[in-house]
Amino acid sequence: MHIFSVVAHPRPNSFCHAISAAARSALAATGHTVEHHDLYSEGFDPCLTSDEAYTIGDTLEQTIARAADPVLQQHRQGVGKANGLLVVHPNWWGKPPAILAGWMDRILVPGVAYRLQAADGLPEGLLAMKTALIINTSDTNEEREVNDLGDPLELIWGRCVLPYCGVKDYKRIVYRPVNGSSAETRSSWLDDIQKHCHDSFC
Repeated sequence: MHIFSVVAHPRPNSFCHAISAAARSALAATGHTVEHHDLYSEGFDPCLTSDEAYTIGDTLEQTIARAADPVLQQHRQGVGKANGLLVVHPNWWGKPPAILAGWMDRILVPGVAYRLQAADGLPEGLLAMKTALIINTSDTNEEREVNDLGDPLELIWGRCVLPYCGVKDYKRIVYRPVNGSSAETRSSWLDDIQKHCHDSFC
């Protein structure tokens, strides 16, 4: 399988980066190919322009052609041809980092990720990928995250973004609490990655 990989954390020595590297290593070891993007290190611009703020119409070719920015073209083409999606990011205020939210706005666009016949209609998911693995880090315990906060990241990824784009098979892993965790704990979490990648993409 060909996997499109994204990591979104501003510190290159973050545990998110360690997770992403372990996952990509596990995927490569089992014969998968990976297109990887570190949004912060690449300086991805998350700001949606007025010309991009539309929801209806366009084929994949038209959508990509109208993007003058070669970075947008590369990401949209990569997402469009991938068989699977790997995303690693922290839980910040119950949402992805702003750079990743902007990536969704600018890359998962009509003609690439979905199509609407009418603004109030139901979406037709266009992504060829049917499998996604989302890995989060957090310092909020699971009980509070679910019972008090409603697990907003689960709603964003599992109920909104992925189904909207046609991704049927989805797995989300959360490692917590990261702050104060021991080297042994982090090592055990990284050891888990190979199994999660195998379960999701093999």
